[in-house]
Amino acid sequence: MKTYKKTYQTLLVATLLFLGGCKTMQPVQHASSIKTPQNFDGQTDSTGIAAMQWKSFFKDPNLIALIDTALLNNPDLKMAVQRIEMAKSNIFLAKGALLPAISAEVSGGGRKFGDYTMDGVGNYDTNFSENIDADRRLPAPFLPDYFVGFRSSWEIDIWGKLRTQKKAAYTRFLATQAGRNLVVTSLIAQVSRLYYELLAMDAELAIIQKNITLQQSAVENIKIQKEGGRANELGVRQFTAQLLNTQSLEIQINQRIVEAENNLNFLLGRFPQKITRNGRLNENLPERVQAGIPSKMLIRRPDIQQAEFELLANHADLQAARLAFLPSLNITGLLGFNAFKGSLLFNPGSIAYSALGGLAAPIFNRKALKAGQKRFEAASVEALFAYNKAILTGFQEVSTSLKKIENTKKISEFKKQEVDVLQLAVVTSRDLFTTGYATYLEIIAAQKNVLEAELALTEVQKDQHLALVDLYRSLGGGWE
Repeated sequence: MKTYKKTYQTLLVATLLFLGGCKTMQPVQHASSIKTPQNFDGQTDSTGIAAMQWKSFFKDPNLIALIDTALLNNPDLKMAVQRIEMAKSNIFLAKGALLPAISAEVSGGGRKFGDYTMDGVGNYDTNFSENIDADRRLPAPFLPDYFVGFRSSWEIDIWGKLRTQKKAAYTRFLATQAGRNLVVTSLIAQVSRLYYELLAMDAELAIIQKNITLQQSAVENIKIQKEGGRANELGVRQFTAQLLNTQSLEIQINQRIVEAENNLNFLLGRFPQKITRNGRLNENLPERVQAGIPSKMLIRRPDIQQAEFELLANHADLQAARLAFLPSLNITGLLGFNAFKGSLLFNPGSIAYSALGGLAAPIFNRKALKAGQKRFEAASVEALFAYNKAILTGFQEVSTSLKKIENTKKISEFKKQEVDVLQLAVVTSRDLFTTGYATYLEIIAAQKNVLEAELALTEVQKDQHLALVDLYRSLGGGWE
């Protein structure tokens, strides 16, 4: 017995000396290397469009109904909600690690000891003792063992390792909530973009159909003029070819409309069907665009919030990995009925209980712990880079959208003037052709130019709406 005690003391001293001399890796200090600008092209107003509710930002009732449907049925959003639930369960799991683990147990077993072992000889000799009664006599040669009761184990969080793991779980839960907000913001932007693209294609289709009507009339007129000797077959063929080209554009637009409607229905979580819309681009959008102070923008963007929470969670994981090198205090115990005879199991004399506490420190598995800490260290640095990337992406998107809104507005004014000029040119070319001062080729060129200009104007107007939608999304609007 003295030998065992001396050996235990020697191991305990060696363990404490080893722990005192080891150095654990320190967690990475997070500090963003991104220096954010103070304004966007001189804008420092703190009132941004991102503060507007999406039902106030968008005025079209058809679009509002579509967004409502998407928020209810979109598969990606439903999956994001389930990721939140999984992250919430991890919080409960981390909380449970702080409490004792108690389990009810009903067990039975038995063992036959060798006749020439200490246990075998001891049990055999015990049955001849005058100090035991019949109930205490050991069954031979097979010794049963029955237990009914509770067993428990509890790791006391003396260093805060378990609390740090709980903090990491909670922070990741917040990250999943920010991820859901990111899905909501992106979904609203995608639905509105497709809706405005459909309105733009409707406008293009109306322009093409109007030109088809005019070109059909031109073909009929040139045929009449040919019969009267004022035009030839070449002119008829040129006007007919222009008409056929425009008719093919109509089919292309219809196909694009079908594709856009199907894409929109997919976002809405439903099978292909017609999309109800008002048939024209909605002009009821905010005229004055304010991005807001950059620091305010960083607070609202869901992707930046998510990256920040992931950064904090990885930092907590790294701290927990560092604390894993320290000794852990564990308490185990049991309480119940234990007997070698079933008939005596619930006898008051069969009550058994025990409690054991001890410190356990890693010695030979430190390389595995260091490898785990290295992994968390790399993940922590990666999360820092992801956070910096999210900030850069946010500023890049906002800056691009602001410039696009400004420039498309200028382009739209020029395109409107161009369309007006070319429409007058078509009228003038027809008058000149009637009086013999212009050829049919000049009429065809004028009609072609006005068609292209009208389509380009519609495209620019669509780009204005899409740029404003992109700005709303890039500023983090729509998820509240």
